[in-house]
Amino acid sequence: MLGWIEIRQRYARSKIGPFWLTISMGVMILALGVVYGALFKANLGDYMPMLAVGLVFWTFISSTLTDGCNTYINASAYLRQVSLPRGIFILQNLWRNSIILAHNVIIVLLVLLVFRINALPHLGWFVLGLALLIVNLLWISLLLAAVCARFRDFPQIIASILQVVFYVTPILFKRDMLDKYPWLIDINPFAHLIEVVRAPLLAQTVPLLSWQVCGTMALLGCLVTLVLHGRYLSRIPYWV
Repeated sequence: MLGWIEIRQRYARSKIGPFWLTISMGVMILALGVVYGALFKANLGDYMPMLAVGLVFWTFISSTLTDGCNTYINASAYLRQVSLPRGIFILQNLWRNSIILAHNVIIVLLVLLVFRINALPHLGWFVLGLALLIVNLLWISLLLAAVCARFRDFPQIIASILQVVFYVTPILFKRDMLDKYPWLIDINPFAHLIEVVRAPLLAQTVPLLSWQVCGTMALLGCLVTLVLHGRYLSRIPYWV
């Protein structure tokens, strides 16, 4: 409910609402696809779907984490006055960005239809990859929300790190374009988070390494975050 209210307030009196973000994303994908496809001398039929899926889900990841940094700070009025489970505000952030993702997925579906990519046989793997992605975003957002509530310089640091990560994650380029330094992709957890949802939509097989990295991150990340967050749970209202 909190997520829906925030979306409605943000686009109050707008006829198109969140679809403005979809239009903006579509224009950017078209422009980047044409320009970078020409620069990399890539086949547009291969490059455009890769770029569209990667950019849509990267926007979802980066927006969720960036907003997650300020989750407790923005909810300070609630935290100081009402005793509510802290997870409500983390889920509010995830739900809000999931709504925006659902709008942007329209672009992905159009690109898949235009370039005749049949992702239906791989739909089960996509659902599994999306579930792993959401679980990882949940624990990372929970951890960042607590850390950023205590140290107010961290939101700017995280935003800067995400900007750098974007350029070293295979979104604008393919993995084989970086054949001299493949380890840069292998050690990049965001590359694996993107791959587990992008490969099935492109009717490709997800590398085993990506499943292993995402699964390990989800398991260990949840355990560590729950322990640390539970230890400092009572201090959050004082930090904000």
